Amino acid sequence: MGNRLQNTLNASVQRLLHPLVRILLRNGVAYGTLAGLIRQVYVEVAFREFAPHGKKQTVSRVSALTGLTRKEVKRLLEETQDEDGGQARYSRAVRVISGWLHDKRFLGETGKPAVLPVDGGQQSFSLLVKEYSGDIPTKAMLSMLEEGGTVSVSRDRVRLIRHAYVPGGDAIEKIKILGSDVYELISTIDHNLTANPDELWYQRKVSYDNIDPAVLGKLRKMSFTKAQALLEQLDKQYSRHDAGEDVADGGKYISMGIYFYEQDSEER
Repeated sequence: MGNRLQNTLNASVQRLLHPLVRILLRNGVAYGTLAGLIRQVYVEVAFREFAPHGKKQTVSRVSALTGLTRKEVKRLLEETQDEDGGQARYSRAVRVISGWLHDKRFLGETGKPAVLPVDGGQQSFSLLVKEYSGDIPTKAMLSMLEEGGTVSVSRDRVRLIRHAYVPGGDAIEKIKILGSDVYELISTIDHNLTANPDELWYQRKVSYDNIDPAVLGKLRKMSFTKAQALLEQLDKQYSRHDAGEDVADGGKYISMGIYFYEQDSEER
């Protein structure tokens, strides 16, 4: 790797680590913990994705590739990872909202999401959850959406008040989004670094570095509104082709995310 490319890569990695380290320090995660996680990921990726063509990966090759000792590589490969269902819970909450927005069974006469009784009948919140959340209980899903400000509940009737699910006071649920959304963005950039020109994934942004502070609030609100409208349009199109929970092997996961960011110009 040339010095110029190496220096650029190092600078880019340092930059993307800044907000991550802020989150880690704010939550009491010391450097040693992050270093251990990085060693684990280096071994996992090297073992799974960097085997010689047509050959089985070995501990010795992973050791040479990562710079870790064979003993360390073997130990890390033997460790089991604690997988939890956080991302599944998040995804299923999104599916519930999508079903409420697009499934005719849960729409009112005007075509907008109906106010649903918690239980009973063919147009109820419990039926919506059963259809779109898999095995998450109705009460658990209702609590998630209510804490996130997505629904309101009055007299055992549930109203959709926001067409998106953002975890509420649960910091754990918010941290799980860090692991999913940032992963997807970096994976898209990784794909585009090596893909053929006709196989690139969409990844763009618009930015200006000297916006008048007097109009910042207006532009922020406009950006949120337009982004939400686009995501709802995409959600409607995607949902028409969703094969559901019981799809046979071969189904594809797709996503498209939009973010808004601001800082003082002199900080750049």
